Amino acid sequence: MDKSGKNPLTETFLNYFTVHLADTPQLREHAYRIRYRVYCDEFGYEDPTRFPDRMERDEYDEQSLHCVVIHRSGIPAGCVRIVPAEGEADDAPLPFEKHCGEAVDRQLIRKLVPDRSRLCEISRLAVDGAFRRRAGEAKTRFGEVEAMELGAEEIRTFPLIAVATFLGATAMTELSGRTDAIAMMEPFLPRLLKRSGFIFQRVGRDVEYHGRRAPYFNCTEAALKSMRPELRSLYDAIHAQVAAHFQVPLRWNTG
Repeated sequence: MDKSGKNPLTETFLNYFTVHLADTPQLREHAYRIRYRVYCDEFGYEDPTRFPDRMERDEYDEQSLHCVVIHRSGIPAGCVRIVPAEGEADDAPLPFEKHCGEAVDRQLIRKLVPDRSRLCEISRLAVDGAFRRRAGEAKTRFGEVEAMELGAEEIRTFPLIAVATFLGATAMTELSGRTDAIAMMEPFLPRLLKRSGFIFQRVGRDVEYHGRRAPYFNCTEAALKSMRPELRSLYDAIHAQVAAHFQVPLRWNTG
C-alpha cells in the first residue's frame, strides 16, 4: 500500500479491467463462451458436443445473476454467477445440492442459513486461459499468465482477475440480499481468498466434481468486515460498476 492507503496494483487493475453485470444477451454470451473454453475445451469437465454454439450453459442460468470481467481491449477475461435458492432443497436444489449433495453437511447448513430466501450459490467462476497460462505452464484454472503482447505492468494485474471475479459475485450477493453463499471450491481457492480477507467455513467433505472440491460457506456481511483495507477500494469500485445496472429480478422478490 502507498501512503494514501491504496494498493497500487488494484489501482492499476482498474485501468485495464472493468466488471459488468451481465444484464444483456451479449454480456451473458461472453460468460457462456468463457465457460465453454474453460470447462469444455481446456479441462473437459463438460461434453463439448452438447454445446454446438460453443457456449456452455445449464438449467440454472436463466434464474441466475451473472457478471463478467472485461479487458480494456473488449476481450472477456472472467465470469461468475450467483444462483438463488428458489425453494426447499428437496424440491428445488441448488447445483451443489443436486450434484454434490452427498458431500454436504445439511444440518450445519440449516444452522448457518435458517432462511433459504437469503441463500445463493456462487458458481461457474472461471478465468479465460488467454489471461492465465504461460506457454508450457501446467493447466490450472487460476494463476499468473503472460499472454498477448502486453506490458509488464498490465500482466502483473492478471492474477487479480480471479479475485475481481469473486468480488463481482460478492457485490451481486450484497445488492440482491442473497448474502448467505455456498461455493464448491478447489482446495487452494479458499486459501487464495483468505489472503484477501475472505474467510470461508467448510460445510462438507471433498468430492470429485470438476476436480476435487468441497463446499464452503461465506456470509457477505462478515466478508465485508474481514476484507483487507487494500482490497476494499477495489471492491468498492467493482460494486459501483455492478450496481450501475442492477435490479433485483422480480422472481427473486420474496417480500
